[in-house]
Amino acid sequence: MTVPPRRGARTAALLAVLTVAAAGCAKSEDKQPAGAQDTQGQQQVAQTPSGNAPSCTIDKFGGKKFDLKSGVVGFSQSEKEANPFRIAETKSIKDEAKKAGIANLKATNGQSQFNKQISDVQQLIAQGAQALIIAPLNSDGWEPVLQQASAKHIPIITVDRKINATPCKDYVTFIGSDFYQQGKRAADQMVKALGGKGKVAILLGASGNNVTTDRTNGFKDELKQKAPGIQITFQQTGEFAREKGQQVTEQMIQSNPDVNGLYAENDEMALGAVTALKGAGKKAGQIKIVSVDGTRDAVSQIGSGWISAVVESNPRFGPLAFQTLSRFLAGDAIPDKVIIADREYDSSNAQQSVGSAF
Repeated sequence: MTVPPRRGARTAALLAVLTVAAAGCAKSEDKQPAGAQDTQGQQQVAQTPSGNAPSCTIDKFGGKKFDLKSGVVGFSQSEKEANPFRIAETKSIKDEAKKAGIANLKATNGQSQFNKQISDVQQLIAQGAQALIIAPLNSDGWEPVLQQASAKHIPIITVDRKINATPCKDYVTFIGSDFYQQGKRAADQMVKALGGKGKVAILLGASGNNVTTDRTNGFKDELKQKAPGIQITFQQTGEFAREKGQQVTEQMIQSNPDVNGLYAENDEMALGAVTALKGAGKKAGQIKIVSVDGTRDAVSQIGSGWISAVVESNPRFGPLAFQTLSRFLAGDAIPDKVIIADREYDSSNAQQSVGSAF
């Protein structure tokens, strides 16, 4: 079940969200048409029927209430904003802060360097941040930040990627997609594209974060269950980057010329793969490509035949992040996970949906 895309309904949904497992997230058959989200493509919440999810309150966390509009909120972006996902993510945070009347939003960018991101967040704490929204580059290695934030009882919300820490002790909640389900849904699209038989290459995302691990495991588990006739014969990291995705695909074409399917764990690597395939003289559709993200550039390639399907990973976290923080500061119980519902794009809906991609 998803929440209708009205602002009031999205706020009400946050009260009802109790996410404990992947069971409640959008499944592969839940492909959503263009009208399933509002014109800004803002996120919907995937709800589960369980009422036993862990929750966090400001009293349980040990935090201090403050006026969000006049307080200091820090936002730490992890990657260079050459990637459309990161551009849309930062814009959503900044736009929603402005809309909510939050005057003191301090934003930093780690420029894809984990040490810099850690230093950035420590600087935000030193500058008086009373709450932090973090898009982590890696899942591990956050102990120095968590210790400093805990000493000052600063609530942390992570978006897009998780950190390996304890909810309601080290941080308040995680807001993002179910990456394991994204991998499964990508596998379903690959099975459809290949007719259940073939050899597939995987362009892995960057190591050291849960997104890569979950998207890989979901994809492999689903293929094993649904299509034992599909073999994974090549996998190598493309680091979530277009140029690296192109380079790895060029290597794959030479070493595994019989591959007829390619799973890219984000759209930037998929677009790099398209460039490599064109350079090698391949024709559109000769190697079926399925990717994850939902960028406008990738969705538009479905119509041209170069990409078969895209599973969305919606980056517009601003409304949910600030609604969650506002409710937390008001004393409401917040679930330790807020899992959003993502659509899919394929030849049946890409043309009419590309306008709401990011």
